[in-house]
Amino acid sequence: MTADPIAKDFRSRVCEQITVEPEGADRFRVFTPFRFEDGDHFDIVLKREGDSWVLTDEANTLMHLSYWLDEKEIESGNRHQIIQGSLSGFSVEDRNGELVIPVVNERFGDALFNFVQALSKVTDVSFLSRERVKTTFLEDLRAFIASQVPAQRVSFDWTDPSHDPRKHYPVDFRVNEIARPLFIYGLPTESRVKDATINLLTFEHWGLKFQSLGIFQEQEQINRKSLAKFTDVCDKVFSSLEENRDRIAALLKRTINEDR
Repeated sequence: MTADPIAKDFRSRVCEQITVEPEGADRFRVFTPFRFEDGDHFDIVLKREGDSWVLTDEANTLMHLSYWLDEKEIESGNRHQIIQGSLSGFSVEDRNGELVIPVVNERFGDALFNFVQALSKVTDVSFLSRERVKTTFLEDLRAFIASQVPAQRVSFDWTDPSHDPRKHYPVDFRVNEIARPLFIYGLPTESRVKDATINLLTFEHWGLKFQSLGIFQEQEQINRKSLAKFTDVCDKVFSSLEENRDRIAALLKRTINEDR
């Protein structure tokens, strides 16, 4: 196996900004644009194990988390459950700290796509100690959306039944019965912004036709890098709900009257 066909498959399934470099027999270093919050790139290696191939982080991801979290928090409790749930959801194995995913039927691109998603979800646990756990923002936003959009025109916690049968990429609110459905995300925390960014990029990759709207609880509380990444992929954003109710209502009214 040479690097060129592997890199081509990675780029077609994940993104164009991927390079693959050989590191000896049946071993390749995979460079992607995906990073930890401190700017370091995800550490990913493709290597042969027996008669098959695997992608591994060579124990780098959980070690990186230990820079911000106590090892006990990673190995037990709520954060441990979140990490293990993220891994199992994408068929990633935890081998005593080394995260590994098999390449099934030589579908290298699919394996890398799932691996990157899993690593991104795992790194989100670093925000749990820094963000507010409880908020009425999403409840308020849900009530507001329900007051502005007829019940038959909006779906709550929508997922794509064709592309996402395991419901990994939910949309908070989907406004229906228009040429391009409107996907709305409520954004009270840093991790929600990161998840929404990943979801919107995934929908683009699937080729879905949609409009997107992000509504922050307090935009000024969001890290600049995370905010920049989100605004690059979201069509329209509002910095808060309370100060923009009239503007959001007007936008929703225009949207539900499209093609009518």
